[in-house]
Amino acid sequence: MDDLSGRLAVITGGASGIGFAMARRFAAEGMRVLIGDIEAGALDVAVADLAATGAEVVGRVTDVGDGASVQALADAAAELGGAHLVCLNAGVGTGGLSWEVPVETWEWVLRVNLWGVVHGVRSFVPQLIARDAGHLVATASIAGLVAAPFMAPYSASKHGVVAIAETVHHELAMSAPHVKVSVVCPGWVRTRIAESERNRPADLAVEGDGGAGTAAVLQSLLDTGMDPGAVADQVLAAVREERFWVLTHDDEADFWVDAVQRRLRSIGERTNPELGFPPV
Repeated sequence: MDDLSGRLAVITGGASGIGFAMARRFAAEGMRVLIGDIEAGALDVAVADLAATGAEVVGRVTDVGDGASVQALADAAAELGGAHLVCLNAGVGTGGLSWEVPVETWEWVLRVNLWGVVHGVRSFVPQLIARDAGHLVATASIAGLVAAPFMAPYSASKHGVVAIAETVHHELAMSAPHVKVSVVCPGWVRTRIAESERNRPADLAVEGDGGAGTAAVLQSLLDTGMDPGAVADQVLAAVREERFWVLTHDDEADFWVDAVQRRLRSIGERTNPELGFPPV
């Protein structure tokens, strides 16, 4: 999709991190932007920041784990003329030993990371098909391609996102070939995902630190990560090139790509799994 000017981009989780970087990058290309985010305050700031640059931007509080909320975002997009580019980006992260992670944490992470994409596909893909044009972007993670200790809920959700994105890619290739799909699999990026607990819903609250100890280690890795704007640049390039895979960190001596290839070799050779990347 080359001609972006004047078209509508919808970004979930678009008030901060990679989502806001994408919103800013697409706005710079002349796109109109609809941001969905669960944080009302951050959403207001993001909309004001983009509007100050002259961008045409609208914000809507959206809980991606709630199908009705995502459908309301899709309805808002329809009222704005319909989406051309949909980025299902909202996500949370927390960790711990797999058998010690509270069931509430499993439910929360899967509700946002996995069900957020399920709801987004159900609400927005028909809109793109009706237009017979457009692009769907799903933000997964390198943790959707390799697994590491202490990240079971997150890795499970992101493996699911990759599987959904691949499946939708094949389905659209058969039924609506002008609608394209990309999946984004970043490594460490300087975002606030280690602070995800700020958005944990009350109905899934847990006693204790909610994984704060793991979050502190994760934050130290994120602090040295890629700037979100660099990820947004790569997403824009993938949309223009109609390219499915966006592995953001393959310029770092191919470390992440090598981790994926080692995992595939292990599967093919039936060997026990190797540690794919530094555990948190």
